Amino acid sequence: MTSRAFDAEYYRRYYEDPETRIYDRARHAHLIEGVLGLTAWFGFRVRTVLDVGAGVGWWKDWLAKHRRGVRYVGTEMDADICRRYGHLQADLRTWRATERFDLVVCHGVLPYIDDTGLPRAIENLAAMCEGFLYLEAITRRDVAGNVDQVLTDTRVHQRAGSTYRTLLAPHFREVGAGLWARRDAPLVFYELEVPREPRARATTRRRRAR
Repeated sequence: MTSRAFDAEYYRRYYEDPETRIYDRARHAHLIEGVLGLTAWFGFRVRTVLDVGAGVGWWKDWLAKHRRGVRYVGTEMDADICRRYGHLQADLRTWRATERFDLVVCHGVLPYIDDTGLPRAIENLAAMCEGFLYLEAITRRDVAGNVDQVLTDTRVHQRAGSTYRTLLAPHFREVGAGLWARRDAPLVFYELEVPREPRARATTRRRRAR
């Protein structure tokens, strides 16, 4: 993965041009509302957000308008894009913030990272996450049948979904809909809220019944 893959032309095509972008700001707002709504439903308050691969800053803009008390940090690879949208220039394979964030967003980043850098990138995500990770990473199956072949950038590492799950499992528990909960976070899920794991994990915490 190099910063040249994420230059101004990339963002023009996949984010700005109505003819070639996969979705717009309005649809992206539904994602943000859904992610924050679910974290609140599970009783977790989001005060800080790290947006890895922040693109044109839609998370940043939405939070500034609707959640002014939330502190936001966005990262990107390309220096010009960082200057334009106020992101921190950082490479997830080698960069790790010293603080942990309540919510880490990693949208469409991991498929661009090569096999050598992927384990370290996921370790860095885990180290910076206090509660929830929102992850989107298209897989080999997605490219074969789930994504729009014209609008989606398929020049990525097309891996099996099991590859990501194996690397994420030591750090996170899969919740669903792209949400992953850090294993040591003070969270409790009802049995049918999350996929069944090979071995049940005991907990002494309780969540209020609805």
